[in-house]
Amino acid sequence: MWLLSGVVASSAQNYPSRPVRVVVGFPAGGPTDVIARVVAQKLSDNLGQQFFVENIGGAGGNTAAGQVARMTPDGYTIMVVSTGFVVNPSLYAKVPYDPVRDFAPVTLVAVSPNVVVVNPQVAAKTLPELVQLIRDNPGKYSFAGPGVGSTPHLGGELFRLAFKLDLVHVPFTGAAPAIQATVGGHTPIAFTALPPALSAVQSGQLRALGVASTERAAGLPDVPTFAEQGISDQEADTLTGIVAPAGTPKAIIDLLHREIAGIVAHPDVKERLTTLGFKAVANTPDQFGARIRLEMDKWGKVVRDAKLRIE
Repeated sequence: MWLLSGVVASSAQNYPSRPVRVVVGFPAGGPTDVIARVVAQKLSDNLGQQFFVENIGGAGGNTAAGQVARMTPDGYTIMVVSTGFVVNPSLYAKVPYDPVRDFAPVTLVAVSPNVVVVNPQVAAKTLPELVQLIRDNPGKYSFAGPGVGSTPHLGGELFRLAFKLDLVHVPFTGAAPAIQATVGGHTPIAFTALPPALSAVQSGQLRALGVASTERAAGLPDVPTFAEQGISDQEADTLTGIVAPAGTPKAIIDLLHREIAGIVAHPDVKERLTTLGFKAVANTPDQFGARIRLEMDKWGKVVRDAKLRIE
């Protein structure tokens, strides 16, 4: 046992001694991928070994997570995950991983709040006005979302359930088409993560009614939160975090956390994250683990109450 511990300590002390694979469960170009590449490049610069991003798409990130869960826990495969990582076990009939059992949390890199936007032709200027408008016109209103089980979709369901609204979800194959449908008036409302909506709101093509976060978003400082409008328990952040296979040595987890915390505290990285609509976090592994469990419980209840299921 002492010999094995010595080998692990030695390998952790020399880490990294070869390139490290950084898996992203989505195609290149999306926010998760962009953040992964920013962090990977800085880790490469700081630690003297290449951290290279590998995109493995499929099943909302499940394919990649299933593969990473089975990798050797030596620190040479890590994964950048989004909120789907914690939602999918409730949403899908079968998933090839357990977020708590199969993974060691490293850090929550950044968060981006959901935002409710409407076509300018919609009369509502605030969230309470939107609630009343939907109630006064049963069967008329729908909301666009970037796919079944996405954080914006679940945020919309949480909103619908809280106010018992006749509000139908219209799923699109990503945020861009959902935003375009709302700009065009095909769906009057959209629940979306902040980044893809920023330019449309700033140009006046959409009106933002509220940010589903505990504080206002840096990208839309004039848009009030849900809580500021008297609507509580509606926080819905899109998370971007880093995990490793369960059993990865604590010394490696701690090293990665320290490095990433330093990276996201750097002014140019903070500015890049803000441009993307994200806020830097870089919390501890224990804090990220607690957040994972909290998000699983919260969204699992929404999935069950909304009777959502993907076979």
